[in-house]
Amino acid sequence: MPDAGPRVGLIGARIVLGVTGGIAAYKAVELASTLVQAGANVRVAMTAAATEFVRPLTFAGITHQEVLTGVFEGWTQGGTGHVELARDADLVIIAPVTANTIARLAHGVVDDMLSAIALATTAPIVVAPAMEHHMWLHPATQANLQLLRDRGVQLIDPAEGRLASGAIGQGRLAPLSELLQGIRRALGSGGPLAGRKVVVTAGGTREAIDPVRYIGNRSSGQMGIALGQAAIDLGADVSLIVTNSVDQGQLSGNYQVVESALDLERAVSRSVADADVLIMAAAVADFRPATVAERKLKKEAGQETMAIDLVRNPDIVAGINQPGLLKVGFAAETDDLLVNARNKLVDKGLDMIVANEAVATIGSSRSQATLIMRGCEPLVLTEAPKDEVAASIMAQVARLIGQESSHA
Repeated sequence: MPDAGPRVGLIGARIVLGVTGGIAAYKAVELASTLVQAGANVRVAMTAAATEFVRPLTFAGITHQEVLTGVFEGWTQGGTGHVELARDADLVIIAPVTANTIARLAHGVVDDMLSAIALATTAPIVVAPAMEHHMWLHPATQANLQLLRDRGVQLIDPAEGRLASGAIGQGRLAPLSELLQGIRRALGSGGPLAGRKVVVTAGGTREAIDPVRYIGNRSSGQMGIALGQAAIDLGADVSLIVTNSVDQGQLSGNYQVVESALDLERAVSRSVADADVLIMAAAVADFRPATVAERKLKKEAGQETMAIDLVRNPDIVAGINQPGLLKVGFAAETDDLLVNARNKLVDKGLDMIVANEAVATIGSSRSQATLIMRGCEPLVLTEAPKDEVAASIMAQVARLIGQESSHA
C-alpha cells in the first residue's frame, strides 16, 4: 500500500478488508464500496470459501486493487506479500467473519492470506461475525471470541433478525452504519483525544404549546453529529445527545434523545459529570411557553390572534461551572457576528466559540465558521461540507486540551 500521509477519518486510511465464507459475504461488497468512496485505500483478502459466495473480480473492480487469497500471493521482486500488507495497514477488518475463522485466529492457525495478515499485523483488528445463531452462542465460539478480545481485537456484535436458514436470532452481520462506526472508532484509537470524554449536543429543541404543537427552529443537527464523529476519529469517548428533530436513521452506537431545553439541561448535567469537553452545538430555544395546554388548542369563531406567554429557558452551557471542563459554544447570528460571538464567549464562560451566519448555515450541508478563543486572533475556516468543518473544529479542541495538559 502507498504511504497515505496524514489523514482525517477514513480519508487516506489504509484498510485491509478480510472476507470469509458466509452468506453475508455479499454485504462486504457494499462495505468496500463505501470505504473507497470515503477516500480509504482498501485491499481485500478473501478465504477460499468466501470466493464461493462472491468472486474476487467484484472486489477488484470496486477497489481497483488486486484481491489476494493464497498465502504466497503478492510475493514479487518488489513486494513481500502478507508481510507488506500487515506492516502498512492502518486497520484490518474482517466482515463477515465465520466461526471457523474466529477459531483459527484465536489459536494462531495460518493457512491463507487473511490469517497470515492478521497474525503479522500490529494494526488494530476489528471482527464482525455473521453466522447461524446457535453457532454464535456456542461456548466454543464465545471462548474463542474472548481470547481475541483479551488480545485487543475489537468486536462488532452481530444483529438480531432473520437468518439465512429462515430462523430468527442473533447472527446477522451488523448494519453498514455500525461497521463504519466500528472502523472509525478503531482508527481513532490512540489519537490526541484518546482517554477523553467529549459530550456533544445536536439538533433543535422543541418547546411544547399543547400535545400537538411546539415552538422550534430549523436546526438539522448535522454539525453536532459531524462533531461527534470527528471526536471519535481523534480517539475520544463520545456521549452524543440529540433532540428528536434529528433524523435518527443517520446515527449509530449509543446516544440519548431529548425534546425540550429542560430535557437537554438534565441530560447534559448528567453527562458532563465525568467529561473533559462539552460542545453545545444544539440550537436551544431561548424561551418556552409558560404553560402547556393539556388538550389541543382550538381556534374560536372569529378569533384572529392568539397570545402565548413565554418564559426564559436556562442558559445550559453558562450554567455549567465544572473545573477542568473545556466548554465550546456556538453563535449563529444574523448580524454583528464577531461582536455577538465575543460577548457570548465571555458571558457564558467558554473556552471557544464557533461563530457562523445563521441563515447560511442552519439546515445546510455546508458551513463557514470563525473560531474565537481566548487570547487568540479569530481563526476563519474555509467554507466546506460540515464534516470537514467539524474536523477542523475538533483539531482545535484537541490543541486546547493538549495545552491544558501541558500546563497541569
